[in-house]
Amino acid sequence: MSGLGLTDEEIQAMTAAERRELVRRLAPAPTGLMLSPRTMQRIRKWRLVLLLLAVAVLIPWTVYLGNTLPSHYVARNWVATWVGFDILLLTMLTVTAIAGWRRRQLLFPFAFATGVLLICDAWFDVMTSQRGDDLLQAILSAGLLELPLAFVLIAGPLRLMRYVAIRHGLVEPGVRMWRVPIAMPELWPERSVPVVVVDPDPPL
Repeated sequence: MSGLGLTDEEIQAMTAAERRELVRRLAPAPTGLMLSPRTMQRIRKWRLVLLLLAVAVLIPWTVYLGNTLPSHYVARNWVATWVGFDILLLTMLTVTAIAGWRRRQLLFPFAFATGVLLICDAWFDVMTSQRGDDLLQAILSAGLLELPLAFVLIAGPLRLMRYVAIRHGLVEPGVRMWRVPIAMPELWPERSVPVVVVDPDPPL
């Protein structure tokens, strides 16, 4: 008999939906950690508006740059730019490794951001390299090191996030990662599945 008054056999007999509902009821949403639902909806709306405005501005700006930027350009602070970027990348890799070693949820954002930085590193290395051995080295470095590591750093935490969502009853096991909702109480489905908890000490 478990502390909930349910036997292992009774829990195994539950459907997947009933078990998820039981998990939700055993882990109610904490109070005092988030803003009010109305405030959060307002913030969410304005964030979406800002993102859409950024997209609307970036499209013509990209077209403009494609038509006006010179093919060759002498850059300032070339050494400081790349050394500073590598220091940032090294810092992110170190923090990601520490978070992974200590099993902290900070692993998720840091690993994803580090993967994106590695993709950027590979892109700019290849695009700014001179033809010949320099370009070949950049392509090999991107294909054999930076891009595979970026895939591991991005895909791994995404799979862990999906596992956590399934483990805590937020989604069905078959739901794809891009369909997993943010764990907000108002996004959970209505609790329509009854869960009966057996009294461990029924009256005689």
